[in-house]
Amino acid sequence: MNQPKRLFDLPYRQLELFPNLNMLNTKVDGQWKAISSSQFIDMVNEVSRGLIAVGVKPGEKVGLISENRLEWNVIDFAIQQVGGVVVAIYPNISDSDYEYIFKDANIKVCFVSNDNLYDRINTLKSQLPTLDKLFMINSSQGKTNWNELKKVGNAINQSEVEASKEAVKEDDLATLIYTSGTTGNPKGVMLSHKNILSNSMAADRPTPTKAYDKSLTFLPACHAYERMIQYLYMYKGMQVYFAESMDTIGENMKEVQPDMISAVPRLLEKVYEKIMAKGNELTGFKRKLFFWAVEVGEAYDPDPTKRDFFYDIKYAIAHKLVLSKWKEGLGGNLGAVCSGSAALNQRLMRLYFAAKVNVYEGYGLTEASPLISVNSYQDGVLIGTVGPAIPGVEFKLADDGEIMVKGPNVMLGYYNNPEATAEVLKEGWLYTGDIGEIIDNKFLKIVDRKKEMFKTSGGKYIVPTAIESKMVESDYIEQMMVIGENHKFPAALIVPSYQNLLDWAKTNAKDLITSTKEDFFKSEAVYNKVMQEVEKGNANLGNWEKIKKVAILSNEFTIDGGELTPTLKLKRKVIIEKYKKEIEEIYQ
Repeated sequence: MNQPKRLFDLPYRQLELFPNLNMLNTKVDGQWKAISSSQFIDMVNEVSRGLIAVGVKPGEKVGLISENRLEWNVIDFAIQQVGGVVVAIYPNISDSDYEYIFKDANIKVCFVSNDNLYDRINTLKSQLPTLDKLFMINSSQGKTNWNELKKVGNAINQSEVEASKEAVKEDDLATLIYTSGTTGNPKGVMLSHKNILSNSMAADRPTPTKAYDKSLTFLPACHAYERMIQYLYMYKGMQVYFAESMDTIGENMKEVQPDMISAVPRLLEKVYEKIMAKGNELTGFKRKLFFWAVEVGEAYDPDPTKRDFFYDIKYAIAHKLVLSKWKEGLGGNLGAVCSGSAALNQRLMRLYFAAKVNVYEGYGLTEASPLISVNSYQDGVLIGTVGPAIPGVEFKLADDGEIMVKGPNVMLGYYNNPEATAEVLKEGWLYTGDIGEIIDNKFLKIVDRKKEMFKTSGGKYIVPTAIESKMVESDYIEQMMVIGENHKFPAALIVPSYQNLLDWAKTNAKDLITSTKEDFFKSEAVYNKVMQEVEKGNANLGNWEKIKKVAILSNEFTIDGGELTPTLKLKRKVIIEKYKKEIEEIYQ
């Protein structure tokens, strides 16, 4: 088969090139059940016939709200095949966002995965005047199951599906992805088949895997990043396994033994924290050996020209005795982790590379389908950057340092929002809103969000994300948000690492061990310890950037709590409003 032109060409190409592939794998009753490419295509066509039967026309928007699973992919391709536009929606957004998206996209048909989502959308139906049909993937009495859609599709001849497929062109709109923005209503990013497919195919070069390798997927498929990665898996002919849940990832890793995963920094941090907790349980020589090996790993550089002979001897010992066990704990085969969505702690990245679990940090945004650049085994790794541009994509910096992007991956625009489109698409370039630097004429480094920079009352610019990413390298700082706009000095809201501080307290503040978590975090000893860590980070900052005071928070920033977007970015205005009292106390 020639190169695919539409996203739904991917499974047909896969069937031709890799006919015996266990394409998608789901755990059913304790056993992994495989779906072949031909079985998958049959399922897709069955749903496509059903969509035609219920009147879905080319260009119409169809909602899809589900966790990452086999059925998500079936419905995704089925909608595309009839010329429909997939409106991929997060399952954990607010009712007001659901209402806005359904009205903006004029959604008439929607698929949801479970009872909770069905009930939420059904309850909102009086506010959703265009919604006509709601189908649920799971079975539940009294709720319209997607099998009913398949039944009515039996009256449709497959030739109608083939005619619909033939009419779809590569430049046609394939999906609307509503960005989770930190303020205001979400914006519907319009991506064509060509936008996303070009991105998936360009990601082939920097991805160190081959046909029949295994991947474990668990991030939301509605997110542009994970969605593009899953299309990449299909393009490469890899076997995809769906994790049972976020809580079972560790267990599923050991069962599947994946060669590659995509992840966000928070997940990699949690894996690290579990490993360190086990290290803290060791005693005597084993404990000393463990932490010596970690210290060696933290100095590792994936570029061999930046390591000397004596370091390599130490590293060989540390890897054999300690660091190799990390990879074994992740299934034994995991050689590539694609990390995105937020900046990853550099010290952590060095440790993963030292354990031969190569973490390739990249950069992108939904408006770019989403990948723009990535560190890779072929084109080089420079820790602290997000790598060189992927094939076919170019970037440059505007006069104020804003990153500009051009390529076949750049969106068609924002749906129903020409003003917002005109703000970011200018003369063929996408203005990302991120401030960057280009190192060695090749590697892109993200400095900050243009709109998140602020000035103190003294007129000094503060770049919060740069400070935050450095500070959270401390074992004792879990999350951090820098504040101080229009104030005399920058300060921070900090969520400390409870477990690591408890371990510290066993030696340094024994009287606190029996305290409640809230009282523990209110103690002077914990505040002083956290400030010690902040001072270490301050050593790398200019005087105007140094964090002078902090407020310690006992509750983690979460999506459900409203402090994080679905892509785990800080909702700064929400957090400032929520912790107004604590901020006022800092600046009293």
